[in-house]
Amino acid sequence: MKRVLITGAAGFLGSHLCDRFIKEGYYVIGMDNLITGDLKNIEHLFKHENFEFAHHDVSKFVFVPGELHYILHFASPASPIDYLKIPIQTLKVGSLGTHNLLGLAKAKKACMLIASTSEVYGDPVVHPQTENYWGNVNPVGPRGVYDEAKRFQEAITMAYHTFHGLDTKIVRIFNTYGPRMRLNDGRVLPAFIGQALRGEDLTIFGDGSQTRSFCYVDDLVEGIYRLLLSDYHQPVNIGNPSEITISQFAEEIIKLTGTNQKVVYKDLPVDDPKQRQPDITRAREILGWEPKVSRQDGLKITYDYFRSLSHEELYKSKHRFA
Repeated sequence: MKRVLITGAAGFLGSHLCDRFIKEGYYVIGMDNLITGDLKNIEHLFKHENFEFAHHDVSKFVFVPGELHYILHFASPASPIDYLKIPIQTLKVGSLGTHNLLGLAKAKKACMLIASTSEVYGDPVVHPQTENYWGNVNPVGPRGVYDEAKRFQEAITMAYHTFHGLDTKIVRIFNTYGPRMRLNDGRVLPAFIGQALRGEDLTIFGDGSQTRSFCYVDDLVEGIYRLLLSDYHQPVNIGNPSEITISQFAEEIIKLTGTNQKVVYKDLPVDDPKQRQPDITRAREILGWEPKVSRQDGLKITYDYFRSLSHEELYKSKHRFA
């Protein structure tokens, strides 16, 4: 039985990856320090004989006994509220954490896949964004703690591949959504749905003309799985190229939720990207992958999940770091 270590296992994406690898017949070791993750996301796996959980911070030395065939590094704060609140931890998990796990992969002769992000492109001047674009990032701005952590993560991963011959993969993830996201974690989709469910006005930062491209989580996981099992080592964009403005998206959420909220506008945060749209030509050609779930269908599933949350969870999410 193949053994896989998934870091950030109790987070949104990490928990869905745990589900997928259990389904595919792997033995899964989930690792998380729970600084932003939630055990509720993986508690259904605790009874499974092919799953174990390790409460550990990968910024410190990582030891896993026995064979290890794959490592998927998804441990990192990923939302603006998180990484602006804990900037040092964000930088450490992208640098020290990645270094520790690359060392583990080298010792175990395991394949390692890192979760990079569209944020490596910064506020792009190339549209849509291709993997060959180097980005437009402010290293000393408020978002730099996340953007540069991911850029360093890519650099050290590629160095281990070229210098040590380590089998590595780099996925650049664009905006992803689905069940188990946290409401109001600073990302636009859960923020809008949370505000609608609480009867609050929907807040748009900027004039609403900035764009995003939303990929449903099941599509993303499929792309990651195919990349891991491929023999390709350069970065690959995984995301949905269907682009929409934030203003249009707010109207979609109001229609979906059947609410009658107003839309209010506030100042755009520093260095907030104006455009996000992946060029997925590489994923199509190398992995035979493209998204299958429409935004309409994915939003319905996600809204039903958020609507099932308790009153306490709905309002607690609003003040997570209060």
